[in-house]
Amino acid sequence: MSVAKKQYKRVTTKSLVDMKANGQKISMLTAYDFTMAKILDGAGIDVILVGDSASNVMAGHETTLPITLDQMIYHASSVVRGIERSLVVVDLPFGSYQSDPKEALRSAIRIMKESGGHAVKLEGGKEIKESIKRILNAGIPVMGHLGLTPQSIYKFGTYTVRAKEEEEADKLLEDALLLEKIGCFAIVLEKVPAKLAKKVAESISIPVIGIGAGGGVDGQVLVTHDMLGMTHEFNPRFLRRYLDLYADMTSAFQQYNADVKSKDFPNESEQY
Repeated sequence: MSVAKKQYKRVTTKSLVDMKANGQKISMLTAYDFTMAKILDGAGIDVILVGDSASNVMAGHETTLPITLDQMIYHASSVVRGIERSLVVVDLPFGSYQSDPKEALRSAIRIMKESGGHAVKLEGGKEIKESIKRILNAGIPVMGHLGLTPQSIYKFGTYTVRAKEEEEADKLLEDALLLEKIGCFAIVLEKVPAKLAKKVAESISIPVIGIGAGGGVDGQVLVTHDMLGMTHEFNPRFLRRYLDLYADMTSAFQQYNADVKSKDFPNESEQY
């Protein structure tokens, strides 16, 4: 007999750990503004990620590297004002935590104080352990991020699948165990083999949320603009497009343009 899944009035870091323990999958999508956040929250999405992917989809940069801490705080503030239930996780941007644990803490504190976000996310494992520990010691929840880490794109040189070789796979598992041990409440695994991702999820008690990491993990995340089909150049295997808004929006804009040019808009009923 199936057991009814608990509905959370407000999703917290503890909620996510409980969801994993209960076998309840976690849904996570990105948002960068009030309107999108309000829609996602109302739709029941568990976690809203204010991702540094805003650098790509909102600002048009080729990578996530250019976005600043001030810009992330602006986006996160907008998102927080639109939610009632979802947990809001905010990416620490490139350059705000890698070199100095004290700088990492200052960055995390600014995000929490100035945006009202609920947690921060950092890319990396052992190499940023001290930064994560410093942030956790201040009482700020941390979500880890392993596998393909876009902030390190120039180090990798490619967005290809990570941890296909045994040595890198072993390090990824070691890093996941380390992140759990030092106190992270969840981990994102990006673009790693499904078999490895499943092994990681089964090896730790905190939730593993995948993007291009198969179905054996505890939850899934996608970039909202991608799954809505607002972007159309990006076509990885893991992306399921639930709408084709690029085509629908283009058609609507073209129709509006035509109606204005032809003086069809506004008509008699659309004016005072």
